[in-house]
Amino acid sequence: MKNKVLSITIEILNNILKYELSGVIRYSHYALMIVGRDRLTLKKFFEEQATESLMHAQQAGDILTGLGGHPSVEISIIEETNQHAAIELLRESAEHEKTAVSLYKGLLEAVEGESILVEEFAREMIKSEEIHSMELSKMLKDYS
Repeated sequence: MKNKVLSITIEILNNILKYELSGVIRYSHYALMIVGRDRLTLKKFFEEQATESLMHAQQAGDILTGLGGHPSVEISIIEETNQHAAIELLRESAEHEKTAVSLYKGLLEAVEGESILVEEFAREMIKSEEIHSMELSKMLKDYS
């Protein structure tokens, strides 16, 4: 990988790491705050999302350090809206997933033709985040 591409890739991976770690906090918060008729189902869903965000962060961090980068100890900014109704938490989750897709697409664009490993990681994460987006879209239909 060329130095410029490597530097950009490390920067993007660090942004992904920070974003996924913020997802751990975001989804853990949602699991704690959810109330109402769907609490048990959504609590479990948000806990699973938090676990998966941690896994994604660890995968990004492993690639980042494998490329010689230094993982950030920061997280992305999480806006606290104080809106804890199920529909609001699902909408916020949908926005979070949409942003994640764009981060991974940016990674894919940066490394195309440079690293099969990073390309495949990006594609797999795009697939995973698009599945989450689709599921959230289906869940939100119950609230329309």
